[in-house]
Amino acid sequence: MNLEYVLPADIEKRSFEIIESELVTAIPPEIKPVVIRAIHTTADFDYAENLYFSENVIEKALQLLDSGVLIVTDTNMAKAGINKAALARHGCGCECFMADEDIVRTAKANGTTRAAASVDKTAELGRPVIYAVGNAPTALVRLCEHISAGSFVPELIIGAPVGFVNVVQSKEMLIDSGVPCIVARGRKGGSNVAAAICNALLYMLDDKKGFKK
Repeated sequence: MNLEYVLPADIEKRSFEIIESELVTAIPPEIKPVVIRAIHTTADFDYAENLYFSENVIEKALQLLDSGVLIVTDTNMAKAGINKAALARHGCGCECFMADEDIVRTAKANGTTRAAASVDKTAELGRPVIYAVGNAPTALVRLCEHISAGSFVPELIIGAPVGFVNVVQSKEMLIDSGVPCIVARGRKGGSNVAAAICNALLYMLDDKKGFKK
């Protein structure tokens, strides 16, 4: 088998070309950059089918990022995967509270997961956020509880936890909540997928504003 020679600077571009050539599903242009980057991150073409986008969510996301919104993640891995230069270009921040000492104490005292405690901490910030979940369905469940109670409603939620226990159910709860969201339906997802979706949105805003990546 002959290797394909690709310049290092062109590897991502070539990867996207291969993905485009192998897609069997027609992807609407407004969501295509997100779908393509999710596939690029995972080498899994199921994301062409299982990504759910609420109505006008891309437009909403770009407006939020352009306003310098804070992104909160449920893992430090997702936080690490979000492009810091792109965040800085648009005046956005990114936080993950999972390893904070107060979160560990609160979760233990209340008998909850750190992911749920992190949602509660975010609710106390009193500012607009995009909440990106790539690991913990309990974060989505807690978000939905806040939404139902009207105590905290994120501007946008990216729901991509991976696993088997309450993963599918929590994603469907999020969709039913009516909050703007992008969701990886089913069991698949992960911190890398949550970060990839955030990056795709940031790069879409770069393109819209004429910034070079």
